[in-house]
Order: sequence, then C-alpha cells, then structure tokens
Amino acid sequence: MLEDCKNALERWGGVHSLIDRWLDQRRALLVSFIELKDACDAELEAVSKARVDVFSELLMDYISAGHFEIYPQLAEEAKAFNDESALLIASKLLERLEMSTAMVLEFDEDFASPVRCQQNLARLPAWIDRLAKGLTERFALEDQLIARLHAAHSPKQAKSPA
Repeated sequence: MLEDCKNALERWGGVHSLIDRWLDQRRALLVSFIELKDACDAELEAVSKARVDVFSELLMDYISAGHFEIYPQLAEEAKAFNDESALLIASKLLERLEMSTAMVLEFDEDFASPVRCQQNLARLPAWIDRLAKGLTERFALEDQLIARLHAAHSPKQAKSPA
C-alpha cells in the first residue's frame, strides 16, 4: 500500500496543493497503519489506546478531508469544464467509497473510549486486515476520481500531441 501511495504522489503531486496535502495525509496514515500493524504483530496486549488513537485520528482526518474538501472541489472542477460524464463517473465512485467510510466510522466507534478499546483489543488484528483491504480499494477509487475529475482537465491533458 505504501508503494501505491508513492506512485499516486508521483502521478498527482504538484498538480494542486490541496491534492498534494491530501496525498501527504494518505502517506502519514499509511505509516501509522504500518506501525499499528507491526505493534499488533509484535505484542497485541501491549498496544496502547494512545497508539490506536493516533492512527484513528489520522484515518478520520483523511476520510473527512476527502468528503468535505477534495471530492467537492473535484466535482466543482468537472462542473466548470461542463464534464457531465466525469460527474456521472464521480457519482458512482463516491457510492463505492461510502462502504469504506462506513467501515472507518465503525472502527473509530469500536476504539473510541479506553473501555471500548480494551474490550475490542483482541479484534484489532482482524480490524487491521479489514482496513488494509478497504483502504487499498479506497485509495484506488480515489486515484480514479482524481484522474477523471482533475487530471483530465489539467493543462498538460488539454494540449494536443504535436
């Protein structure tokens, strides 16, 4: 997943500062995810609520930025270019993104308090596996969204080949 993040940053980096910051958030999220997974693999009982909280906060911030900053801006860009097909594709992609959003909210709720974290600690490795699959799909969908709604309208794409 981290390699995919680097590839996405190479593809979309520099295109727009908001997307750049979001991809930086994605990278930080993945680093935290790997650290949490490694901690679970090493000694699950030693995983602290603070470690789970760091990951959960990065996860919620990333998801929120997508829903409330990135996706609306990409839709506005497509509207500005009168790109109805891009808006239709975006609508379908956003529906698919809702599944992983629901999963993230469920994870956050399961580990929201110290008591809930302790009660659900044994389930954390299963959550890590589930999140790995869900986030991998989410990142791929988001990259498609960026490609269709932003990169398609970039000046480099608008130029015809010589």
